[in-house]
Amino acid sequence: MTAEPIACSAGRPTVDDIPTAHTPPGGYGAAVPAPVLAGCVEPLVAGAPDLRGWWRVVEVLVDGQPVNGHSALGRVQRVEQAGDRLVVTGGGVVHDMRCDGTVERGVHDVADLDKTTEITVVASYENDTHVLRPVGIPVEVRRWRDGPDMRWQYLGFTARLERIGDPDQSPE
Repeated sequence: MTAEPIACSAGRPTVDDIPTAHTPPGGYGAAVPAPVLAGCVEPLVAGAPDLRGWWRVVEVLVDGQPVNGHSALGRVQRVEQAGDRLVVTGGGVVHDMRCDGTVERGVHDVADLDKTTEITVVASYENDTHVLRPVGIPVEVRRWRDGPDMRWQYLGFTARLERIGDPDQSPE
């Protein structure tokens, strides 16, 4: 993790100049790390949905039916984006990636399940959707905009998230 975010703007570094962030050993705990791409004004690449912000899960559907009491309800995540880069911070992990469909520039971090299992994930933007494909596992994780909300399809459920703030600010 970088200690201080590096700003991107005219005459300043681009997303290529900002070091890739990673989850600290054991996860980041209660203190959410500073934004990685704070102040970066590099425009999003064509086809990238604008997912920037703090988001809270307000509804979970399994097989199209609402599930009250699901463990994902209330979960909060921050999404930062600039150029083809996207950083998701939530659940104790920081997943920093380039959404160009390559293994080399995808996620190389740890799973949020245990904060120790190494993962490699290919990231891309497809049809206005952020798509994650873990290497060697036949699953996809998807994020897309649905009006003012974000939808998150993740391992057996689809969640609706409400935007609760800008990614460069505290969510509360």
